[in-house]
Amino acid sequence: MPELTLTPASATVLFVIACLAGYRYRTVWKTEGPRWQLWLFGTVAAVLLLALGLLPMSEG
Repeated sequence: MPELTLTPASATVLFVIACLAGYRYRTVWKTEGPRWQLWLFGTVAAVLLLALGLLPMSEG
């Protein structure tokens, strides 16, 4: 099984997507929007941040 690592560019892209999903989660939460959107954006942000925290980075 090939080792799964993140390059600095892919980690940056994942971090930006996680930040945008978290911001959207907060916006929906404050406006008391649909619950399915809370689950969607919250899950996306959580999964991406866990991936960033648990997957190793490659050197270049």
